[in-house]
Amino acid sequence: MLYDVFPLIALWMITAFVCLQAMARFGKLDATRAPWWEQLALLAVTAAYFVISWTRIGQTIGMRAWRLKLLRKNGERIEVWRALARFFLALVSLLIAGIGFWWALFDAQKRTLHDRVCGTVMMRLNI
Repeated sequence: MLYDVFPLIALWMITAFVCLQAMARFGKLDATRAPWWEQLALLAVTAAYFVISWTRIGQTIGMRAWRLKLLRKNGERIEVWRALARFFLALVSLLIAGIGFWWALFDAQKRTLHDRVCGTVMMRLNI
């Protein structure tokens, strides 16, 4: 996950810049706090990064570095709805002390809780 933070930081900076430009244009620039729609835009950009990566090639930049690929249990690429569900379940899991990630330590197949719920598996590539 640490590797994926770097491209996300760039995407977040671009998103924040666009939001600041929009606020300045409409005269609602307030440097003390970000509006709710800016937070929503940042969440949408983050979700898009993961969903597009998982559905197109099955890997994020961080997963490529560790030679991991996300697939359905039957070995096929995951669909957009399954990727969205996995993203939001993983997000909830992180917010609750990472409990869904800790689940993998006790799972016989080493799957996280969001992988188990969404029917996905993380495969190690032997390249």
